[in-house]
Amino acid sequence: MTSTIEPPDPEDGRLRLLDAWWRAANYLSVGQIYLLDDPLLRRPLEAADIKPRLLGHWGTTPGLNLLWAHLNRLITERDVDAIFLAGPGHGGPAAVANAWLEGTYSEVYPAVGDDEEGMQRLFRQFSFPGGIPSHVAPETPGSIHEGGELGYVLSHAYGAAMDNPDLLVAAVVGDGEFETGPLAASWHANKFVDPVHDGAVLPILHLNGYKIANPTVPARIERDELESLLRGYGHEVLTVEGDDPMTVHAQLLAALDTAHDRITAIQTAARQDGDTARRPWPMILLVTPKGWTGPHEVDGVLVEGTWRAHQVPLAGTRENPEHRAQLESWLRSYRPEELFDAEGRLVPELKDLAPRGKRRMSANPHANGGLLRRPLDLPDFRAAAVEVPTPGGSVHEATRVLGQWLVDVVRRNPETFRLFGPDETASNRLDAVYEVTDKVFAGTILDSDEHLASSGRVLEILSEHTCQGWLEGYLLTGRHGLFSCYEAFIHLVDSMLNQHAKWLKTTRELEWRPPIASLNYLLTSHVWRQDHNGFSHQDPGFIDHVVNKKAEVVRVYLPPDTNTLLSTMRHCLASVHYVNVVVAGKQPSYDWLTADEADLHCARGLGIWDWASSGGDEPDVVLACAGDVPTLETLAAVSLLRTHLPELKVRVVNVVDLMRLQDDQEHPHGLPHREFDTIFTSDKPVVFAYHGYPWLIHRLTYRRTNHSNIHVRGYKEEGTTTTPFDMVMMNDLDRYHLVMDVIDQVPSLGSRAARVRQLMVDTRRRARAWTREHGDDIPEVRDWSWLDSVEPDSQASPSSTAALDDQP
Repeated sequence: MTSTIEPPDPEDGRLRLLDAWWRAANYLSVGQIYLLDDPLLRRPLEAADIKPRLLGHWGTTPGLNLLWAHLNRLITERDVDAIFLAGPGHGGPAAVANAWLEGTYSEVYPAVGDDEEGMQRLFRQFSFPGGIPSHVAPETPGSIHEGGELGYVLSHAYGAAMDNPDLLVAAVVGDGEFETGPLAASWHANKFVDPVHDGAVLPILHLNGYKIANPTVPARIERDELESLLRGYGHEVLTVEGDDPMTVHAQLLAALDTAHDRITAIQTAARQDGDTARRPWPMILLVTPKGWTGPHEVDGVLVEGTWRAHQVPLAGTRENPEHRAQLESWLRSYRPEELFDAEGRLVPELKDLAPRGKRRMSANPHANGGLLRRPLDLPDFRAAAVEVPTPGGSVHEATRVLGQWLVDVVRRNPETFRLFGPDETASNRLDAVYEVTDKVFAGTILDSDEHLASSGRVLEILSEHTCQGWLEGYLLTGRHGLFSCYEAFIHLVDSMLNQHAKWLKTTRELEWRPPIASLNYLLTSHVWRQDHNGFSHQDPGFIDHVVNKKAEVVRVYLPPDTNTLLSTMRHCLASVHYVNVVVAGKQPSYDWLTADEADLHCARGLGIWDWASSGGDEPDVVLACAGDVPTLETLAAVSLLRTHLPELKVRVVNVVDLMRLQDDQEHPHGLPHREFDTIFTSDKPVVFAYHGYPWLIHRLTYRRTNHSNIHVRGYKEEGTTTTPFDMVMMNDLDRYHLVMDVIDQVPSLGSRAARVRQLMVDTRRRARAWTREHGDDIPEVRDWSWLDSVEPDSQASPSSTAALDDQP
């Protein structure tokens, strides 16, 4: 529905004060974009007062300032707990200006005081070398949403509102951002709001008409069509429109009161009366000119209300006296002498408009989630661990067992932990959690549905972008979560991962922002067991993407079996301020390590598996592996080498923590060169079976002494719908090819192993033919087990060298 609201009396004194705050914020915003000196215009502006490089965005800023002023009024009058998310791209001047007006900025950065000198520093630092960015960055108090990339403001907002029943999240959607795919999907997030336990999101679509150089789609369609679309998303639309400031102030004041009344009514009905019937949530459609109150024309060309106002309306102010005079006239139009006293401080009448303490949006602890984060109450993973009588002596679906452990994680943390995923919780074998929780859903629920309810700890929507945004918003406001996804399709959030990793990197350097919980990915249904879905579902490249990020914030784990997955995930959920990527299969697989052995192995990150090795301490060749299927193929290759080349001395090294392969100067988890050489040797061939693209291993180890002897097998972008073993054969990762690689790489073997090599070639060919004829893997592969392929006395308890601390 679209509502008509009655504005207050034009003589209402609140409107004058709101206008004054808005003018102050606009003045500070323009000053940030342009000025180096003379912050209070005590003299005519000179060329030296202007920044040599004008970087910033004015067009969206006055609208953001307007909304901040009015939300402050709502907060103070109604004691609302609210945070502000600025979706429009580069709204940095507005957020910084309001944080300074509220006093938070000077509290966080004492050098930027609340007087004239502080104002000058505020202006100088903006988009200036050694200063701050032009967008709403981590450095900005009150921010959890970085405006450098568009499309995620609503998903972040809804993630922040989850399990925060008293929180109002004001989410400003730019009309350019409105055009993005992630934003379009996130309008449906209101179908996942539980009005009993969650807070509320107030979307505000700011329709100012233009992007950088083009009109926006929502501004150029019929208003009825736009409002119908928004109503179809499940909103009551409250429209505020105009270009006369006092008229708009009056409309917006009334609209915010109405919106808050509607939200309160929905929550009260649900919480006090048990009435959870779905009702339209309010939203505001704000229609104002782009670059409002800025230069109307420049050099005879219309600027205000056009795309030309998007960035810097007056570009030549340092060199062009006419432009400089126009800038000064623009600044003086805000009447700064009414807003700031002789010392440059905000006048008391306006200062009193700001909320107090933590009610300030720039100081709200929900926008600095590390202040609120509490460690998860994590059960001992051994309670869910599987029995492993001997290596390869049991078979389990690793993620299904993990799901059983997560049952207790959910039970122990009913308000601070959630699972997110695109319709894949059950597919990824985590559905045991439904013993203690449901999937939250506010839409119609049918009798045939399972595990759907108005409240739950699992969120599923077929939009990886929305899942990622929800989780980020949840983490940034102090909670914990896990994102489960098919490995190939996590690439959809590559760009979102970029932004979050940059946020983590930057906030590590800000003492006033305590660390937040890690962003944890569980990637399953992975490349080697997507044989049934085919080539489109086969891509392990997310690891490569993550490893490009700063070493201090990224971690990648490839647990080889069930118990190592449990130990790894326990570590990841307890960690802070990282991006943790865990890749594990969901199909039945052999277990190699007991719980205690797995925990020790994960703590080391990598190590020698003595029980799989042969021939003593001085190997002829090292067989390394990372990932569950590469580990299986490596052990199968070892069993073939023991049978056909029993005199060969083989060392098996399994890698759980991929970052161990880098040296300790490149990554905090990296092995020092001496320890790496001790394990992998400094001169012996290394045949490395790796889960992903093989060149990543070369990249991680290129500085190692023995790098020229490291031969990597991995995914080579060969795939189709086929059998599991045919998949590894297509990419030369199979056991027979690994044996061939050993023969080719170990000089001492030479021609005396020619028959064995020929046998491997022939067996590969026979295995390939079998799959084509029978549609299944050859029995000697399908039914292979470590127990049947090695001597019983070789089943010693697993052990490992590589003693290291600091990890999984």
